[in-house]
Amino acid sequence: MHERFVGRSGLAVSRIGLGTASWGRDTDQHEAAELFRLFVDAGGTLLDTAASYSAGDSESLLGSLVADVRRDDVVLVSKAGSGAGARRPGTSRAAMLDSLDASLARLGTDHLDVWLVQGWDPRVPVDETLGALEHAVTTGRTRYVGVSNYTGWQTAYAHTRQAMRDLGAPVVAAEVEYSLLARQPEREVLPAAADLGFGVLAWSALGRGVLTGKYRYGMPADSRAASDHLAGFVEPYLDEPARQVVEAVCRAADGLQLTPLEVALAWVRDRPGVASALIGPRTAAQLKAALAVEEVTLPVEIVEALDDVSVEWI
Repeated sequence: MHERFVGRSGLAVSRIGLGTASWGRDTDQHEAAELFRLFVDAGGTLLDTAASYSAGDSESLLGSLVADVRRDDVVLVSKAGSGAGARRPGTSRAAMLDSLDASLARLGTDHLDVWLVQGWDPRVPVDETLGALEHAVTTGRTRYVGVSNYTGWQTAYAHTRQAMRDLGAPVVAAEVEYSLLARQPEREVLPAAADLGFGVLAWSALGRGVLTGKYRYGMPADSRAASDHLAGFVEPYLDEPARQVVEAVCRAADGLQLTPLEVALAWVRDRPGVASALIGPRTAAQLKAALAVEEVTLPVEIVEALDDVSVEWI
């Protein structure tokens, strides 16, 4: 699998990343092990998790698998800062560093490759949160830091404040939802990435699974939309405007003799500023289908047509 540098940093990652949000809940140990092995054997390196995923079980499961490979062969990305209670905001210094230590223990490693703050909390001064990121770098608990789910101005502000402190821990990555059904990062995050030199990690690159075309003719019983705890996550992308985008992806796929998954994933993978497109397959078949995109490059005319049909999602 081809790699890219994350922005202007020296960190190289596979341009497709494996997300583990469902591990420990909807994806069991056997399924996760199969996904992990397929991904690593294909040359994939970027493994994305978070302290909040399955209440830490995602990290524990990933840690048990990482133990079987050379640590330098994978890029571990985790996140902290989600929740932690009204009296102890998750982005406070204490909560962030406690969360990091717990993540390292679950993952069975002494360091992360990238540690992200998972959301903006207006109750906590941004310099306090950035200070926790800096401390993690200077103590060797992470190699790089970044932000997740920040708006454009929040991302640029955090990056600029961190660079102004000149303590050797600049923000190098921003993880945001980005797909043909979520193009809002093009307003500010992607332009900021181009100007400030950080890389974008695009989560839910397949539009929460909708862009695979699986919902065109109904709701599969084993799909996320049919799940009680995930239906609300998928539902926003099942309306008529989204259906029109899905149909355009499917028409493009038919004309190119590709799958809708390959078209949608190749589109976001090759957007300017994107270092890696993150996917969250739950089965080996889904992952194998996604890995096939490595040999796909969309014609310019197709890219422009998809840009046009999805423009209202910016």
